[in-house]
Amino acid sequence: MWRRLVLLIAMSLVVAVFAAKIEIFSWWTAGGEAEGLQELFNIYSKLYPGVEIINATVAGGAGAQAKAVLKTRMLGGDPPDTFQVHAGHELIDTWVRTGFMEPITFLYKEEGWDKVMPKGILDIVSYNGEYWSVPVNIHRANVLWYNKKIFEKYGLKPPKTFEEFFQVAEVLKSHGIIPLALGTKDGWEAAHAFEAVLIGKLGAEGYRGLWNGKTKWSDPRVTDALETFAKMLQYVNSDHAARTWDEACALIVEGKAAMNIMGDWAVGYFYAKNFYDFGWVLAPGNDGIFDALSDSFGLPKGAKNRENVINFLRVLGSKEGQLAFNIKKGSIPARTDIDKNLFPEYQRSAMEDWLKHEIVPSVMHGAAASESWVTDFKDVISLFVARPDVKTTQKALVSIAKAQGVPQ
Repeated sequence: MWRRLVLLIAMSLVVAVFAAKIEIFSWWTAGGEAEGLQELFNIYSKLYPGVEIINATVAGGAGAQAKAVLKTRMLGGDPPDTFQVHAGHELIDTWVRTGFMEPITFLYKEEGWDKVMPKGILDIVSYNGEYWSVPVNIHRANVLWYNKKIFEKYGLKPPKTFEEFFQVAEVLKSHGIIPLALGTKDGWEAAHAFEAVLIGKLGAEGYRGLWNGKTKWSDPRVTDALETFAKMLQYVNSDHAARTWDEACALIVEGKAAMNIMGDWAVGYFYAKNFYDFGWVLAPGNDGIFDALSDSFGLPKGAKNRENVINFLRVLGSKEGQLAFNIKKGSIPARTDIDKNLFPEYQRSAMEDWLKHEIVPSVMHGAAASESWVTDFKDVISLFVARPDVKTTQKALVSIAKAQGVPQ
């Protein structure tokens, strides 16, 4: 009888160990971002070895496919234990105001994150005096990446103005090199590039004003941005509709294209491909401006494995977690108390710029506007790529802003 009892207890312990799990939902599947996520899993597994990690990823950069899957699950009462969400309007408007998340202010107090994260980041994960997610990084969206060898071969300097961009593009085109790599398969990439053009034409204050009505979408500078972007599209790869963001970056690695406007997750992709012949400058006209976004994770109401989520969030906000993740991802920590000398050259430069450049919120990555506005913006620019009609597109952008209640 005693043997049976011991055996039953042992079996119940085994079942309990293997029953402990956590489902982590994200869209990190490409090189660099997938490696960064794995680093977080490794740390979590070391601290909580009895918990099974379910890596619920949905491929598609910027969450192009994942957000639709997430919405179905959240509205259907089947939330993942935790999920990737852009800090800012995407987080607050979509899931916090609507009552789908638990506040995690207690974690900020326990872990001291409110003392080691900058006010700008704390503000965008806050609502009604509570914190709602843990930012695992800070990304910069407005970077122009280039193949150093190609530029050296043709005696070119990376362009800092639009005029220089078109001069360089003409030289590259004459030598059979694709001047600007672009992938538009997932629908967001062109809008991402156009975001940088808007910043370059309007400046930080003018760009921020687009989202609160201080700058009208009918502004001549928006017209100029659309005309400039239409001209830039004449220098992209013809197969852009069949390529994702990382497949566009592959053209840089392969030496088929010379430049790419993409967020600094591109550097994580380059590292993953053992490609180090890349250089970077800010997109034309973007000097002194940091177009920022942040990936974060929170605690959904009804999470099946609540305590495991809380422990995962502790890992995300920890020094160890932020260091290991961001080195692989190409981003920089949300914490300000991590030694920048531990990072590769690009991240060191971004950490310095974060402290001295003017910060603007990325629209395409959920920081500047509501998700419905982002979706409409993305769709209009996708149509523009197929048919670059400046007048029609600008009217559509004005209409979208009006529909969002922003005076025009």
